[in-house]
Amino acid sequence: MNQLELLLRIAIGFVVLFSMARWAGRKEISQMTFFNLVSAIAFGSIAAALVVNPSVSILNGIIALLGWAAFTVLTDQIHIKSKKARKLLMGDPVIVIKKGEIMEDALRQARLDTDSLKAMLREKSIFSLSDVDYAIFETDGKLSVMKKEGKQTVTKSDMNIAMPSGNFVPLSTELVSDGRVNVQNLNKMNKDRTWLDEQLQQSGVQSLDDVFYAEVQPDGNLYIDKRNDFLH
Repeated sequence: MNQLELLLRIAIGFVVLFSMARWAGRKEISQMTFFNLVSAIAFGSIAAALVVNPSVSILNGIIALLGWAAFTVLTDQIHIKSKKARKLLMGDPVIVIKKGEIMEDALRQARLDTDSLKAMLREKSIFSLSDVDYAIFETDGKLSVMKKEGKQTVTKSDMNIAMPSGNFVPLSTELVSDGRVNVQNLNKMNKDRTWLDEQLQQSGVQSLDDVFYAEVQPDGNLYIDKRNDFLH
């Protein structure tokens, strides 16, 4: 492939890719579904092959780009017009917190762990799971949250509040996650497993095996989310 042919391929690839991108529609990156993202990557790969791979003829490259764009637009149209197809292609939103309780099966279905869930809540300026009434993991990967009544956005004055014992807790401190004790956080609070067991028993929980998640809140209270099988 000589330099003139390379320049021609670059020009054709750019024009076709730009035209197909405009034809196929546009979305902000934050609004792209997994399918949109994969389709865009494949689109770019086909254009790259057209430009640098001499075994791919210019005509075949253009046909491949046009064909991929056509299938992408067709899929988007089906997605828009058919609710059944939309459910098949996108799935359904998943309720991961319901009435203040973490839905463990839903977390597994959404392939989320408690650390990821808390990180997504922090993006919503929510620093304690106890503030959440409902949380829904949307099909685009975002988290929609409804707070419990009376819960307000955390302020700087909430950042360090003394516990009755004299310890300070920066926001909420995780003690149990996915049924496992966070020993490091216990040590930072100068507490041990015995203290945790006593706190759980005072809250009506007889065994750590019954706990899915627990955290100390800034006011020193212990928030406990029990395992679903324990609840039912």
